[in-house]
Amino acid sequence: MKIAVVGAGTIGLSWTTLMLAKGHTVRVTDPRPDLAEAVRDAVHEFVPTVPGFAGEAEELLSRLEIAGSVEEAVGGVHAVQENGPERLEFKQELFAAIEKAAPAEALILSSTSGLTPSSMSARMADPGRLVVGHPFNPPHLIPLVELVGASEREVARAKEFYLSLGKVPVVVHKEVRGHVANRLQRVLFEECVNLVEQGVVSMTELDDIVTNSVGVRWATVGPFLAFHLGGGPGGLRHMMSHLMPYVPAEVQERLADQAEAVYPLASNEERAARRDRQQLEIISSKERDDDVR
Repeated sequence: MKIAVVGAGTIGLSWTTLMLAKGHTVRVTDPRPDLAEAVRDAVHEFVPTVPGFAGEAEELLSRLEIAGSVEEAVGGVHAVQENGPERLEFKQELFAAIEKAAPAEALILSSTSGLTPSSMSARMADPGRLVVGHPFNPPHLIPLVELVGASEREVARAKEFYLSLGKVPVVVHKEVRGHVANRLQRVLFEECVNLVEQGVVSMTELDDIVTNSVGVRWATVGPFLAFHLGGGPGGLRHMMSHLMPYVPAEVQERLADQAEAVYPLASNEERAARRDRQQLEIISSKERDDDVR
């Protein structure tokens, strides 16, 4: 597959490395004068941390192409991954140009961390072609890609594409600025700032609290499943009814029903055992690297 990467900042360079490591030909464009050197340096730096790749950087660079313009980069490709500046007017002009120059069946994807596909595609002839494929940085290492788009067909095609790269693509069903992961991160970080500013804990103490509690837990099961398992035989329903009076009763009912549908209570013992194994592996890994901060 031939893929165009438009924009070679940190995220674009990370995508380029991953796509090369997965065997694709990657054509990169960016107005930066040191583009070729920057890509080579990034591939050498990132390759050792690409999951499952045991080759050498030089073998990947044989499939790298440098393009002098957006139009040159996207011509004849199967997919375009855009990573330009987070400026709406710039994105609108860029996607209109990409749509005109790229093949009719090429995927048009954006790494935008905050803008919505409907706003960025305003100048496209077929706005449904644009799908947000927002990675959690750096994309060559962190599995998540959030998918947002107006066309179910294009979102489904994008999902298959990211799965082929070894990613974990998750469909976001409604447009929302910042998507999901960044919104969660923002809320948590705002409270981190508040606690440090109020003198409740120091910065390093707060980091230790997170990395030795919710960080370990959420890495294995996520917030809803964590509380569903923590509620014992009654699951999330029991947990919310006893410890979460701030959640309205009707919302508790809906969430408990959903939890029991997707995480049947009969299998919770097995899920808890798997959670414990994974958490112990994370803790053991942290202990081995304890001398690095």
